[in-house]
Amino acid sequence: MKKLLTILAMLASLSLVAAACGSTIDDAADVASDAADAAGDAAGDAADAVEDVVDDAMDDEDAMDDEDAMDDEDAMAEHLGDGSLGTVIVEAGAEVQIRSLNAISGDVAFLGVPNQRGVEQAVVDYGPIKGFDVTSGQGLDDLCSADGGQAAAQQIVADEQIVGVIGTSCSGAATAAAPLISEAGMVMISGSNTSPALTSDQQGNAGPDYQVGYYRTAHNDLFQGAAMAEFVFNELGLTTAAAVHDGDPYTNGLADAFANAFTALGGEVTAVTGVAKEDTDMVPVLTEIAADSPQALFFPIFQPAGDFVADQAGGVSGLENTVLLAADGLLNDGFMGLEQSVGMHFSGPDTRFGTNTNQSTGVSAEEFLATYQANNGEAPAAPFWGHSYDAAAMLLDAIDAASWVDGDGNLNIDRQGVREHLNGIRGYSGLIGTINCDDFGDCGSQKITVILHEDAADIEGSKNNVVFEYAPQ
Repeated sequence: MKKLLTILAMLASLSLVAAACGSTIDDAADVASDAADAAGDAAGDAADAVEDVVDDAMDDEDAMDDEDAMDDEDAMAEHLGDGSLGTVIVEAGAEVQIRSLNAISGDVAFLGVPNQRGVEQAVVDYGPIKGFDVTSGQGLDDLCSADGGQAAAQQIVADEQIVGVIGTSCSGAATAAAPLISEAGMVMISGSNTSPALTSDQQGNAGPDYQVGYYRTAHNDLFQGAAMAEFVFNELGLTTAAAVHDGDPYTNGLADAFANAFTALGGEVTAVTGVAKEDTDMVPVLTEIAADSPQALFFPIFQPAGDFVADQAGGVSGLENTVLLAADGLLNDGFMGLEQSVGMHFSGPDTRFGTNTNQSTGVSAEEFLATYQANNGEAPAAPFWGHSYDAAAMLLDAIDAASWVDGDGNLNIDRQGVREHLNGIRGYSGLIGTINCDDFGDCGSQKITVILHEDAADIEGSKNNVVFEYAPQ
């Protein structure tokens, strides 16, 4: 460009010189023509130089774009998922969002509160994912009901940043929450849902309430029903039994599982009947059951209805000597602190975790309990704390496996990849033991124990008073 300006200046100077010397018009024209030719050549050279510079710059930019694209492709290639359920983008400096959905108020808060605390503790112990902090946000309440589960799920799916949910506490809440969570492409892992309807019949058939993207670390009640049936028939030697539910998917499913297993062993089920959760006078139902004088009465229900069954059964003619049995819905400090609960047998998950260690956090069951006690001033009131901790750690592992950091420093999480990771879990070491997820989301160890409650003043002692243990073949 400078060369062009120089030639033009020379042209102007020559023209002036020619005029001053009295040159002819033709001479002046010749001079101007020569100068113009020189200027054209210079302009061409300058244009070529500019084009070369631009081409070099574009080549450098293309090279940089290609390099960035290759880096992004390399990062993407390392994660699970195909993008079919969408991608959650967590901007640099923001947090990965998961949620805890458990029963944290009302009569069943004893179950949900330890679950939520287990989730929160797992998030702390796990730490960041690819440099991004994780939060479980404010705990949501499933109210241990379908209405509560549905309302909370609607709130969750409205936030597209949420990747997954740990919950619900109660199977009844899950039946309403799971369809919404599944449709949104999210996942839900429960630490305490046990209804067979939510997963499968263990014969290769999906349960009526099964949803893709639903998982649980809790056991399937088909196993708990079988465990209690074997205990009553083989260990106690009783041949007749009745069962009571309250219409909830959990209680109904477990009562039926017990009845079916007891019958298969050769026992006689005299009645399977229901009470309402709000009932306080259980005498009419108990009187109907007593007509056949069953040797055992299994009532896998919640408080407060369970309080009244335990209190009133002994006063009904025909049930004076009937052995009373319950399940994990009443296996809690509140119920076991009542005098009428003494002498009862309870079935529930085997919580003798000892030194079991979660492979994702490196925290053992003993360490978890010590931290839980220090943080909350009490031991967990219900038995599914370890299941919820493992569920949260599994979800965080799945997010890690399904994510990558892009060139802008954002974390991309493939929703389908999260499900792929959970579907493939085999031989995972958790607080509850070895975890394997089947095709319908059953991941729990399925180990069941029966305890004998002997002292309302020593609840922890009773919880450890295992009189029967069951593990499926």
